[in-house]
Amino acid sequence: MNKPNRSAPGGRRRYPSRRKPQGNKQYRRTDRHVQISPGADPQLKAVFSGIGVPKNKPFKPDRFQTEAVAVMAESDCLVTAPTGAGKTWIAVQTIRRTFEKGGRAWYASPLKALTNSKLIEFSGIFGPENVGILTGDRKESPDAPIIVGTTEILRNQLYDAMHQGVSLNTDLVVLDEAHFLGDEERGVVWEETMIYLPPRIPLLMLSATVGNAGAIADWLTAIRGRPCRVVAETQRPVPLYPMVLHPSGTLLPLTVKGGRGAKALHKKVERLIGQKKQPEPPRRRGLPPFGDILRVLKAYDLLPAIFFLKSRSDCDAALNLCHGAVPLTDEKKAELFDRVRALTDSSPHLAQHRQRIHLEQAGVGAHHSGHLPGWKLVVERLMSEGLLTAVLATSTVAAGVNFPARTMVFFNSDRFNGTEFIPLDATQLHQMTGRAGRRGMDKIGFALAVPGRYMDLRLVARLLASRPGKVHSRIRINFSMVLNLLLSHTPAQVEELLKRSFATWLLIAKAEDSRQKSRMADVHEVLWEDFLRHLDFLKETGFVDGDDRLTEDGVWASQLRVDQPLIVAECLRQGLLPDGDAAQMAGVFACMVNERETDDRMEGRLVPNRLKRTVGRIQKKLTGFARHMKSRGFDVRPFYLRPAAMTHAWASGYPWENVIKEYGMAEGNLAMLMMRTADNLRHAANLVDVFPESAATAREAIGLIMKEPVVEGTDEDEADR
Repeated sequence: MNKPNRSAPGGRRRYPSRRKPQGNKQYRRTDRHVQISPGADPQLKAVFSGIGVPKNKPFKPDRFQTEAVAVMAESDCLVTAPTGAGKTWIAVQTIRRTFEKGGRAWYASPLKALTNSKLIEFSGIFGPENVGILTGDRKESPDAPIIVGTTEILRNQLYDAMHQGVSLNTDLVVLDEAHFLGDEERGVVWEETMIYLPPRIPLLMLSATVGNAGAIADWLTAIRGRPCRVVAETQRPVPLYPMVLHPSGTLLPLTVKGGRGAKALHKKVERLIGQKKQPEPPRRRGLPPFGDILRVLKAYDLLPAIFFLKSRSDCDAALNLCHGAVPLTDEKKAELFDRVRALTDSSPHLAQHRQRIHLEQAGVGAHHSGHLPGWKLVVERLMSEGLLTAVLATSTVAAGVNFPARTMVFFNSDRFNGTEFIPLDATQLHQMTGRAGRRGMDKIGFALAVPGRYMDLRLVARLLASRPGKVHSRIRINFSMVLNLLLSHTPAQVEELLKRSFATWLLIAKAEDSRQKSRMADVHEVLWEDFLRHLDFLKETGFVDGDDRLTEDGVWASQLRVDQPLIVAECLRQGLLPDGDAAQMAGVFACMVNERETDDRMEGRLVPNRLKRTVGRIQKKLTGFARHMKSRGFDVRPFYLRPAAMTHAWASGYPWENVIKEYGMAEGNLAMLMMRTADNLRHAANLVDVFPESAATAREAIGLIMKEPVVEGTDEDEADR
């Protein structure tokens, strides 16, 4: 086994040199003739005897569930519990109590898919007439007493309420996935929401287990002047048993009980990783032998399974290797065929999906960001209904979806963070293993580690025994925040708000000596100085006047709650947007939302001259403004023609399949580009009183790109998801 390189910073394990994931090159290896034969260590006999379906009992809430509902009657509450423990039941009971008293409730989640599913769930509980939805692309029944939406929309409503001098029109806020407070990219939205929420509104937070829940609750108690209590559940609803797959096909326990109750690696696992050359299962077409692994799992009643793989291309390529491993009966194939047809009949694109055959003939599906949201929904629904044998997924599926399996299988103990491969941490591994074991369907769940070059079994054992990591403050200053706070606050009042940040509070709580007090001052000083830096630039560019109040331009620019608000605002001020040409408008906005560096080398025919001239003219006219931003230390993203061209082609009526083929982008990524572009266009479309022509063109552009298959329904109750 490759041992940790202690010369790495902080003693962190350094993996063998790896580049960005590229297909299945990781797995290319030798001995294609070695066969895997199902086997199990004798110690597992007792464990496997516990496999089965629990008795069907009347529902009885757990202690932590009833405790949390009781706590919410008198204070805020942070609920931390493992995946599948039943946190949504707490939200439903708390919302019900508010609703029955004639009050209003707001349920915020991080993902549109989760929000859409909650709309369906809550509509069934409280009646569709009582539930509305607010996301970037859906606004239905906004005056309903129960609203589900994304956290960004809730934060924006808090901005508007502060500007109007009113309190948010709700009597309860539920923040689902509250541990997103520590998310590097979006955590600032959760922190802002917690800071701005009026103390009169009770706050229920539902979270995966975190290492510093008490600190979060104490911080909220301090800044809201309202007690916040933690209700924690550490017990998984379905016990987890970790195993290792020996290259021969024999299942081994990962750990055994050592002295004083501690866990030690099983002796056979120790011998396995102690060999000079790390053994691996034989490969099939450069990939792990998924068919053989499925046969092992089938032999010991460990299906269905979720396989976590390192790349999207591996997930897709592995589907062919699964055929024939677990033969389906004619009845099962017929059931799958009928269900897939029901879920895809309303969408010709999904009905003709190239991976449909794998669902119907082998009972396996791939799930990753390269697929359309509609297709991922089909796979999720089939898995949650128990119709699939396995799902092959990237680790992103561990967050935000609910289709657990009896067993989760993983091949790497590291992950790609967008830049490099780094070891998993306890929180990430717990999130992945949280999918193992279906509440009400399994008595026990299993996590199966497959040895290989990038699997550190010692690390896995250590992480499984570790507490989840702590959540850290991610608050940062940006132009949208500054503009919106200046709608209703003076700079002095903003400074007081910044003192309420989680980062500042943490240091106050630890300030036992002058050094820590100095650090506390440093954190606040950094935030405050960054605010002043943004404020000065807004003054220099005419969005704020000399008295620190928003100018007319600043007021309308505050409504551009997008990634690059000042770039969009400057386009509007200079009249640079292609008013009257909705397809070009969509292309231009795609330039401003694309976050990835892209190769702009394309055949000339793929970039219409008119679009090229429009983008070039905007870049030229923005040169001075962009240089000014850069001179003050602010990032300015380059404009890339490829996203503009593919968005323009789609908006102009070019067939979806042709756009994907000609411009070389996975359809899931293309759909995401369209949705993000539409989100940004909506903000421009709202400025109808200031820029009526641009607003009208932006509105038309949204309609041109938000069409099937970017947005599509499925049959039955999925029609609105």
